[in-house]
Amino acid sequence: MTPEDMKQAFPNAIMNVGDNDERVVVLVGDIGHFALKPFAEKCPGRYYNIGILEPTIVSMAAGLSAKGFYPVVHTITPFITERSLEQVKLDFCYQGLGGNLICVGSAFDYSTLGSTHHAYNDMATIGSIPGTEIIYPASPFELEELFKQTYNNGNVTYMRMARHPHGVEFDKIEFGKGIMVRKGSDITLIATGPQLKTVLDAAEQLDKNGVNSEVLYFHTVKPFDSDLVVESVSKTKAALVVEEHISIGGLEHYVRMSLNNRFKYILKSLCIPQEFLRHYGTYDEHCEAMGFTVENVCSLSNKILVEKLL
Repeated sequence: MTPEDMKQAFPNAIMNVGDNDERVVVLVGDIGHFALKPFAEKCPGRYYNIGILEPTIVSMAAGLSAKGFYPVVHTITPFITERSLEQVKLDFCYQGLGGNLICVGSAFDYSTLGSTHHAYNDMATIGSIPGTEIIYPASPFELEELFKQTYNNGNVTYMRMARHPHGVEFDKIEFGKGIMVRKGSDITLIATGPQLKTVLDAAEQLDKNGVNSEVLYFHTVKPFDSDLVVESVSKTKAALVVEEHISIGGLEHYVRMSLNNRFKYILKSLCIPQEFLRHYGTYDEHCEAMGFTVENVCSLSNKILVEKLL
């Protein structure tokens, strides 16, 4: 899997669903034209490039939803989750309308463009609004399946579309359900998005050192599969959350709320620090700088296990 595979998965999902449902209408913020050209040609009157007017795009999409359509808004993450948050809140959610916000450029996927195109708190801002859902697909299969399962469910579904796939092939994807990727007994490693690859590689390394790690993966962050987390951590009594988001309002938040001190456990996280990333570089360089590495996941896991013994 490559970033190009993820990029192509979006227009594939739109074509597969939109070709069979005339209520699907796509509005973009001056991105994705070439990728969506086949849909625009095959489904005339259901594709619009509104330009760099994201609040207007969201308001137009809400109007389409009010008339019975299934709008799909596609643009860059911070231009929806920050610039257009008022429109998401009032035009969609307050009115009880459903729609799809499919965004690229979450976290530091647009690494070289700096803070204007970064989004470290997007799940927190969107997730705080009633009537929203959050999905974070990091494989083409996940993206296509999750869109098919959620596009017309009456809620505002925010798709945090990963640019970098995790490389794991799943046979089945179910909206709202986490996946136990690897069974273990010593510690639970919990991941979302591309960091599943880092976590799985770390689990293999830990296994060589006698540590048996259980790995959970969540493509759906809201609604959250609390039962899976409680089942795993009640057994291991130790957990590490790894995610490309700040700790507030992201995966760690939902894990912590699910466990809610119902038994004794140790919970730590490896997240984006709550500060501006002022350095420019590649995606891999940002991951290295923030500790999203196999070595750091192993180190943090070992520290948790030591604390567990005390």
